[in-house]
Amino acid sequence: MILTVTPNPSLDRTYEVPSLDRGEVVRATGERVDPGGKGVNVSRAVAAAGRRTVAVLPLGGAPGALVADLLHAQGIEVAPVPVAGATRSNIALAEADGVLTKINAPGPELTAAERELLLDTVRRQAPDADWIACCGSLPRGLAPSWYAELVARVHAAGLRIALDTSGPALVAALRERPDVVKPNAAELAEAVGRPLTTVGDAVKAAEDLRAAGARAVLASLGADGQLLVDDDGAWFGTAPVDAVRSNVGAGDASLAGFLVAGGRGPGALASAVAHGAAAVRLPGSVMPAPGDLEPAAVTVTAEVPVDRVLSEPAS
Repeated sequence: MILTVTPNPSLDRTYEVPSLDRGEVVRATGERVDPGGKGVNVSRAVAAAGRRTVAVLPLGGAPGALVADLLHAQGIEVAPVPVAGATRSNIALAEADGVLTKINAPGPELTAAERELLLDTVRRQAPDADWIACCGSLPRGLAPSWYAELVARVHAAGLRIALDTSGPALVAALRERPDVVKPNAAELAEAVGRPLTTVGDAVKAAEDLRAAGARAVLASLGADGQLLVDDDGAWFGTAPVDAVRSNVGAGDASLAGFLVAGGRGPGALASAVAHGAAAVRLPGSVMPAPGDLEPAAVTVTAEVPVDRVLSEPAS
């Protein structure tokens, strides 16, 4: 079972539009409403893979009730943490050429009692978990050190934890030695405080995160592929994608693929790449099912192309 923790979940509305023209009436050609948040997406991808998952998340108001209903409909067990504020609602505008514009609401501010209830809910659900995935931004009311406290509690219970966050929350958590961290290129560059121009730059940045405490780094480099650096070395994975329909949740699908494949080594990286490539071919934040995957198209190599220039350098 994979337990996910999403401190700042959302109700996500995605509109497909031919193009986005400011100041004009834009008519959508498609619309989706999905439960959102990075950890929620990981649970959705795990459930789509036919594996058991439990989602821990604070929920409030009518949007929170709808998020729970949508998750239940996808076969996901929900361990809700009731909060006074309403769960945030986000909007994504996906243009036909693959450009995505997102409007993310700040979400509710958690009280001290709600913060402690969130930690306690994780504690009660954790014993059954093979992996705990803690993902996304922190809501108002949670200090950047909150993830570090959670990692420490998970390790004290003898469990494994994967962390997908950014900024001060990521940096603070490194000292507690999360088993896997999953930054994208921009988050990796921010964490080490320098731009990334080549794949080699990303490898060095991942090694710096490991020196700071991360046991393994799974880095999404966008269209260039994915990178895994751990105690056994570095691997680089790629898969061809003919057309990108939406990249919402693609990184979350990758983390789910990594964890359901064991969360370690080149085989898990291959699963992560296959899930990420399948996700970008699907609309909105739809998570890939086994039939959407093309594992034969994935290439994983220990000969990392360190001199390859990133198509979208990160700073």
